[in-house]
Amino acid sequence: MGYGFVGAGEITAAIVEGLSTGEDPPEVFLSPRGRAVSAALAERFPNVRVCASNQEVLDHAPVVVLGVPAPVAREVLAELAFRPEHVLVSATSGVPVERLRAWSAPAGEVVRSIPLPQATRRRSLTVVYPENAAARELFTRVGSVLVPGDEAALETFLGATATFAAHLDYLATVVDWMAGQGVDHDAANAFVTHVFGELGRSLLERPDSLTVMAARHTTPGGLNEQFRDDLRGDGMPDAVRRALDRILARVRK
Repeated sequence: MGYGFVGAGEITAAIVEGLSTGEDPPEVFLSPRGRAVSAALAERFPNVRVCASNQEVLDHAPVVVLGVPAPVAREVLAELAFRPEHVLVSATSGVPVERLRAWSAPAGEVVRSIPLPQATRRRSLTVVYPENAAARELFTRVGSVLVPGDEAALETFLGATATFAAHLDYLATVVDWMAGQGVDHDAANAFVTHVFGELGRSLLERPDSLTVMAARHTTPGGLNEQFRDDLRGDGMPDAVRRALDRILARVRK
């Protein structure tokens, strides 16, 4: 089975790299959008081809991944002639299935997805809705698949992905604080990256909930407890919830 990609940004690049470095790489057809990204992928991987147009992508691939920004999705899809056998897998944020179906008719099936950058290493836990065999086969090649109960739940998962940059900014703040105390900045960065990288790995290895894991790192009267309580006292958990509520409202517009 060949896969087509309309739009060539970071997520497309991650999925294509994961597909191309796995066993029995499928044919991959890339649109000319994001020419530099597409050309670089085609140069690295013999199974990847850059097409002359988005329509040529559809002409070659039965499964088409849409990876363009939401504001231009309707315009891009309006220029394409889908066939009933096409499966459209949208990696575009904030466009519901019903709207995608209308814009891509007569495509036979439409699926929303939230692929992660870890697809590069074939470790993406990709949220998909609704269940679809072709989408499952695609994303199983680059990790694993999670199917929520409804589209509203998928949008909640999407909202959670908006926290990536804030999490990294939090870690960068810790590094900057250490540097402000006289620690070499590169050493501080290496230390924080190692500590939280290993913490992330331990999360994957343990079946416990995050609440249980947090309790294990909290000694009564200890430094972790003090830091956590200071942040709670400054309203951080509520600020996070309010920010996520605003993200979800935006996603569901």
